Amino acid sequence: MRTLAIVGSGPAGFYTAEAALKAFGDAVRIDIIDRLPTPYGLIRAGVAPDHQSIKAVSRRYDQVATDPRVRFLGHVSIGTDVSVEELTAIYDDVVLAVGAPLDRPLGVPGEDLPGVIGSAAFVGWYNGHPDFKDLAPPLSAEEAVVVGNGNVAIDCARILAKTVCELQDSDIVNHALDPLSRSAVTRIHVLGRRGPHQASFTLKEVGELGELERATPIVRPGDFPPAESDAALETGQRRVVEVLRRFAAEGPDAAKPVTVSLDFFRRPLRVLGTDRVEGIEVMKTRVDESGQAVDTGETEIIPCGLVVAAIGYRTSAIPGVPFDDKAGRFVNVDGLISPGLWCVGWARRGPSGTIGTNRPDGFALVERIAATESAKGRTGRAGIDALLKARGVTIASFEDWQKIDAMEISRARAGAPREKIVELTELRKVFAD
Repeated sequence: MRTLAIVGSGPAGFYTAEAALKAFGDAVRIDIIDRLPTPYGLIRAGVAPDHQSIKAVSRRYDQVATDPRVRFLGHVSIGTDVSVEELTAIYDDVVLAVGAPLDRPLGVPGEDLPGVIGSAAFVGWYNGHPDFKDLAPPLSAEEAVVVGNGNVAIDCARILAKTVCELQDSDIVNHALDPLSRSAVTRIHVLGRRGPHQASFTLKEVGELGELERATPIVRPGDFPPAESDAALETGQRRVVEVLRRFAAEGPDAAKPVTVSLDFFRRPLRVLGTDRVEGIEVMKTRVDESGQAVDTGETEIIPCGLVVAAIGYRTSAIPGVPFDDKAGRFVNVDGLISPGLWCVGWARRGPSGTIGTNRPDGFALVERIAATESAKGRTGRAGIDALLKARGVTIASFEDWQKIDAMEISRARAGAPREKIVELTELRKVFAD
């Protein structure tokens, strides 16, 4: 019997478990370990609350989690409750699927001022992640800046721009919806170092900016290269640029009080303020022949009371596991860290690709695992159960999660799918008895 521990219950973890079930059949037992008592990782706490169709992928993960060959061990912290070294002694193979939950820092003076928030924290706040329930982003200023030109930056800007009615049927938590309903923010700037041709938005994300009830997307016409140059773009990027050109041609809608300005060719130089954020100084840039952003020497200041840095993520380092600090991921060769220890998803390749990208990644990793030495006779479930019991660790099972799920659904406001429980003390009451 092959024993497999997967650390992390997000998309990468569940796709890896699905692949292992298919590869090993009845000859495998899988434990999916997570530090939170709630599964699904990025699906639950990272996907925008108004993108419920994307979150529906969790139903597929349910089929994996309820397979008798699989267990969910929630509320187990790696490095505190059990070490990676101990896991590799208990299981034949250990896969780190912990994602990249940490924000990449802006790396400019003033980034430590109150009011500068990483996108992982901001997204976690409005998505009900227990780590960020007390964030309280400053929403009293009229202007906010989001640094980044990817989908996460668009998500943050869109949530700031939407009305309560637009968010009512999402699973945004009430502790975020209430202050957002009182927000004074009416001008949102989304900064990108390069231009429309290099933006990393997907068509769906950028298109949604044109459908907001009270907000208008603004793009400067002068930020575009000649229209004939669009023909050289790949189809997806060309369609994104078409939408951006439409925004530029239409200009602001005087009937809408909020603007979302896509400020291309701007990179942050420093955050301004004394006791809190008061503005951000940016360098104007241009794109050279190689497609890289270069400084023009011209700067400008954007007044603001909130800065959200959405410029990428990093994996959390784990004691005893080689870590590439520059790349923000574990040191590995095609997913192999050391004999019996593997990584997958963002923990392997860094924060790139979509949720679906993790499926082929997980299946490819299991192929490599299957090609290595077969079962080593490790204790597996019996071993981890005995160790955690001896240390007084209370495990949240998948059945416990189903109870939490039912509670959240029952607490939902009108039209919403759920109201997430964000207090760990309250969550523990479900499985601590």
